[in-house]
Amino acid sequence: MKRRTRVLLADDHAMVAEGLGTLVKDYFDLVGIVGNGNELIESARKFRPDVIVADIAMPVLSGMEALRRLKATRSEAKVIFLTMHADAQLATEAFRAGASGYVLKQSAGEELIAAIQEVLQGRTYLTPLMTKDVIATLTKPAPQPAVKLTPRQRDVLRLIAEGRRMKEIAATLELSTRTVETHKYEMMRALGVESTAELVRYAMQIGLVDR
Repeated sequence: MKRRTRVLLADDHAMVAEGLGTLVKDYFDLVGIVGNGNELIESARKFRPDVIVADIAMPVLSGMEALRRLKATRSEAKVIFLTMHADAQLATEAFRAGASGYVLKQSAGEELIAAIQEVLQGRTYLTPLMTKDVIATLTKPAPQPAVKLTPRQRDVLRLIAEGRRMKEIAATLELSTRTVETHKYEMMRALGVESTAELVRYAMQIGLVDR
């Protein structure tokens, strides 16, 4: 009897993870569900999944950093990022780091199953919703991260990149939610970015996430 494909899920939103788990179990062998990047690495070593489906922004350790650490240990698991970030440069960075697939949460479901089947054949999978944008990023010059952030802004940015919500960040840093939002928008203006996804990418570029 042929062994079923082993899949590990990593997402810090419990309801999302449970829904994905129910879907995956209809097609594959679900070996586990974890909520952060550290648990992802530990479970990957323990269960040796064929495919890992992970969010990019997770607490403790981001999905991107977890991918890099897995690749450093020569893990053979195929990694598919399932994320809300429809950001072409972030997707490009994910593939350069060694990801095999990039799927948006808004189009999850049958597309995720198709992506898993595709990467099992040794191919990469990029959601059709972003193909043109990703190709376009390849012709653009790389951004120059020369903006100097204050220590407090760096704290806020790190927590945003870890997937924390505004209220959680405010509680962690003992600030008001309004102050946290002000820091966020001041950083966006200084960096010339227009979305949270671009802030997350910048945090990864300067090595701020997980430090």
